[in-house]
Amino acid sequence: MTIAIKPTASGSTIEQNGSTILTVDSSGNITPSNQLYPKVPTFSARLGSDQSISSSTFTKVQYNSEDWDTSSDYDNSTNYRYTPSVAGYYQVNANLRINYSGSASDQTYLAIWKNGTFWTNTSRLNVTSLYGSLSISSIVYCNGSTDYIEIYAQSKHASSWFDENNSVPSRFSAVLVSV
Repeated sequence: MTIAIKPTASGSTIEQNGSTILTVDSSGNITPSNQLYPKVPTFSARLGSDQSISSSTFTKVQYNSEDWDTSSDYDNSTNYRYTPSVAGYYQVNANLRINYSGSASDQTYLAIWKNGTFWTNTSRLNVTSLYGSLSISSIVYCNGSTDYIEIYAQSKHASSWFDENNSVPSRFSAVLVSV
C-alpha cells in the first residue's frame, strides 16, 4: 500500500494507491472522498396504503413505498422482500400499525420470516382499542445471493387491516452490521 501527500494549487490531497481519499483546502478543512467509507447495504420501506388481511392467517406485509435502498435489493412491487446482495449479518427491524375494534382476547403477531419460513419469535399484542402498534427486531444472517427476508403478521380479530398512517408509519428496514 502506498500513501502519498500531494500539494495542489488550493491545498493538498492524500492518496492511497493512487486514489484520493482526503482533500485538505488552504484553510485546513478536510473533505473525505466517497471511497474512504465503504458502501453498506441498507433499505427502508413503508406501507403506502392500507392493506386488507384475513383473520387468523399469517399475511405478508406489503411495504410498498421505499424510503431508500442503497443496493437495489428490496422488491417493493411484487414480493415485498429483501434479498441482500452482500453476505453477512443484518439488523432487521419492522413495525406495524393495525386498525381494528378488538377485545382483550384478540391477539396480533408480527414475525420475521427467512426464505419463506418463520424465523423469529413473534411480537404479540393483546388488543383493547381501535389501533395497535407492534415492533420486532432481530439479527439475521443472509448468504448474499439466495437468502431473503419478509415480514408477516397475523390478527385474530375478524375485522382488521394493516394501517398506513403518516404520523405512525409502518416500516420494514435492514442494514448490514457484520460480514
